[in-house]
Amino acid sequence: MSPDALTVNLLASAAVVAVVHTAIGPDHTLPFVMLSKARGWSLRKTLWITGLCGLGHVASSLVLGGLGVALGASTGTIEGLELSRGDLAAWAMVVFGAVYALWGLRQAIRARRGLELHRHDGDVHLHSHGTHEHSHAPHHGHSHLLTPPQRQPVDARSATFWSLFVVFVLGPCEPLIPLFFLPASEGNWWLAGWTGAVFALATLATMLLLVGLAVLGLEPLRLKFLERWAHSLAGAVIASSGLAVLYGGL
Repeated sequence: MSPDALTVNLLASAAVVAVVHTAIGPDHTLPFVMLSKARGWSLRKTLWITGLCGLGHVASSLVLGGLGVALGASTGTIEGLELSRGDLAAWAMVVFGAVYALWGLRQAIRARRGLELHRHDGDVHLHSHGTHEHSHAPHHGHSHLLTPPQRQPVDARSATFWSLFVVFVLGPCEPLIPLFFLPASEGNWWLAGWTGAVFALATLATMLLLVGLAVLGLEPLRLKFLERWAHSLAGAVIASSGLAVLYGGL
């Protein structure tokens, strides 16, 4: 095979593998879709968070692969490390989802006791309503009760983003390693770099496309009877995505 043919085949393979790997993995899309719906994120904010997490996801594997080649590690060794990272990331997603679901359950119970939960682009706060007055006229007569600082020492918005980001940085791109190693092990860092770049771009594009379409598709749905449980449902779906990776072979 000529060098030009090898380059074309390798880059095409990187693009196709990245798209398929991302599309069939629920952990690449569902967390963002569910959190966007639960926290009331705008489409723009959702895509920004998706892109940043996806970039960290691919970059961590590229850094590990580059270090492996530089240190003379074999492809099998790096793939073994990636598999271990995969299990760790999946369990981290399960824990994150479970904790978020429990937090959402607490918010739902508080809402049932007369505190109505409101979300404004990720900022969660409560409204206290009287038993006879529910009007939202210009002076609607209910107080805004922000969650007391001493009860939430960490900003919920920042905690949600950074927890998700760390989970995705831990998550490996196993299919990338052999594609990256093939030219890098022969000292062709130019082709290795382009392979990683194509894989990264295809992964990010697929994540953004699928998440964007899902968010837009769910936008018309106004399931008021589920709104109070939105955070709990989001956490449960995220935890299930992690379990699907662990036990579904995704």
